[in-house]
Amino acid sequence: MDFLAQYYDWIRAFHIIAVMFWVAGLLLLPRFYAYHSGAIAGGELEAKMLVAEERLMKIIMNPAMIAAFILGIVLIAYRHADLFSSAWLWIKLICVFGLMGFHGILSADRKKFARGERPRSEKTYRMLNEIPSFAVIIIVIMAIVEPF
Repeated sequence: MDFLAQYYDWIRAFHIIAVMFWVAGLLLLPRFYAYHSGAIAGGELEAKMLVAEERLMKIIMNPAMIAAFILGIVLIAYRHADLFSSAWLWIKLICVFGLMGFHGILSADRKKFARGERPRSEKTYRMLNEIPSFAVIIIVIMAIVEPF
């Protein structure tokens, strides 16, 4: 635990950076899907969106989510065992796992787009684009204020 104590601030900093990259992708990908949904099948815009969606997911979102999750586990492990009795942490974790599920839905939709399908409407993706915003508000308040 001396290692964790010595590098706690660095671990926390990299956790926050990873979360920022991940959430940026969660906010951007549904917007890409909205544009993709309106694109002409087989057209130039669709081809560009397929490349952009895959790169965003594989190069930024997946590694950032994994890093944020692993570093988050390390941060939780460093804190006291009674941390799990704190309601704020459970609320935060529910939101985090919700975002991971949302990430999974977006990943499945990317594969459907790659097969030439249109899984949801442009309007639906514009509405889905708001989910990460609400989750992040709750997560930040729980992590910083620890109200419960």
